[in-house]
Amino acid sequence: MKSKGFWNLPNILTVLRIAVIPIMVWLLIEEPTKTESLVSVVIFVAAMITDIVDGWLARKWDLVSPVGAFLDPLADKLMTITVLVMLVPLGRAPAWIVALLLCREVAITGLRGIASQEGMVIAASSLGKLKTAYLGAAIGFLLYHYTAWGCDAHSAGIVLLYIATFCSLFSGLHYFKEFVKNTKLVA
Repeated sequence: MKSKGFWNLPNILTVLRIAVIPIMVWLLIEEPTKTESLVSVVIFVAAMITDIVDGWLARKWDLVSPVGAFLDPLADKLMTITVLVMLVPLGRAPAWIVALLLCREVAITGLRGIASQEGMVIAASSLGKLKTAYLGAAIGFLLYHYTAWGCDAHSAGIVLLYIATFCSLFSGLHYFKEFVKNTKLVA
């Protein structure tokens, strides 16, 4: 089952995550019905589960590769950013929060790229991992949007989105501090 080439199960799962992004756009291009909202939640949750599974499989089967290490976080960011952007015109996510989250992602990706060129690795912080968990949960609730089992999914999603934004900004500050601490910046 293992393949040292590109087309191994962990990379296939990553590519599938990227491949379903246009489906998410299509589902969210106009106000989705309750059924379409539920389908979008199922797709998003499946994508987040495969994000965990593909990394675990790559490590377990010794299939970690530079391409996989690049594509895995890229697939996660593409899915998350796309869905957040699509939620704004639907009135499900505030544009200013989405803008802050996008800026943080671009800044941290840039910092990691520079750090990589300097031979440094900026590991994910616990706050960054919390951000990911809260953001994934927030997006799931915002995608569903409706009330179910006495829970207003939209309100729950907004609260989680604020928590994710807080974690995002503070973890971004942490990454920046780590970068400055471990790098000699040349003026």
